[in-house]
Amino acid sequence: MSKVVLVLSGGGAKALAHAGAFRALEQADLLPSHIVATSMGAVIGAALCAGMPFDQVRRRAMGIRRKDIAPLDPLALVMGLFARSLFPAAALRRAIAYIVPKTRFEYLKTPLTVTATDLDSGELLLLGGREPGRDIELADALYASCALPLYFPPLEANGRRLGDGGLRAVLPLAPAREIVKDADLFIAVDVGPGFDERGGPSTNGDQPQSPDAPVPARIPRVVRMHGEAIRIMMAEQTERTLADWPKDGPRLVYVRAVAEREATFAVERVQEYVEMGYQATKKALG
Repeated sequence: MSKVVLVLSGGGAKALAHAGAFRALEQADLLPSHIVATSMGAVIGAALCAGMPFDQVRRRAMGIRRKDIAPLDPLALVMGLFARSLFPAAALRRAIAYIVPKTRFEYLKTPLTVTATDLDSGELLLLGGREPGRDIELADALYASCALPLYFPPLEANGRRLGDGGLRAVLPLAPAREIVKDADLFIAVDVGPGFDERGGPSTNGDQPQSPDAPVPARIPRVVRMHGEAIRIMMAEQTERTLADWPKDGPRLVYVRAVAEREATFAVERVQEYVEMGYQATKKALG
């Protein structure tokens, strides 16, 4: 039997495509022996690693509204550019707790490694799984992995400030290969930033470029420009990660499940993203 490692990217609400991808793997009898994941991909991965059925993960995710996960912090309005973050940590923590059962890394049915970034040293941290750092609570690791600067404050733990794992590895393929050296098959599901994305702002910043993409909510210019910079950085990072996969390495199945810009908080489209992940994975598996 093949030893399968599932690698899940970050991507905000688009990460619900990972649940659909997992369903396709179940049907193909390719259940992963280890999941390595970043940001919201880690949240969905944690729910699946805990043994939560696909339908339950989907239902819980569909119960979250945009204002639940990203309510504007009143203090941020008062402090303006001096605010620590746009959204309060408590909102993201509640959303994570709603989706993921309360448990610990060692009690997960499938091993899970979550990535985070040390915001001071720039170091990529691997939390849980078989790596050092199992002493961190699962809920804290998931929060840290999702805490993209500007949007959410970092996790402060053991003298470190931890933020979104996507800053260093939005599609953590290289860490996955280092962690599970004897795997036969790696399946990477990517819903993160890419140069192939549809939609997003036009030159005047008001309308999306693609007619088939949803019109994004109006976003303050400084936030939009920050998002553009992050998107370019992460898109290039992913291209390099895929190009560096060794030709003589284990088999890699790459699934580009969702390629849409400005959909990080599009929680109203969860069901659609789940189906996109399912169909893209079935197609990739052939």
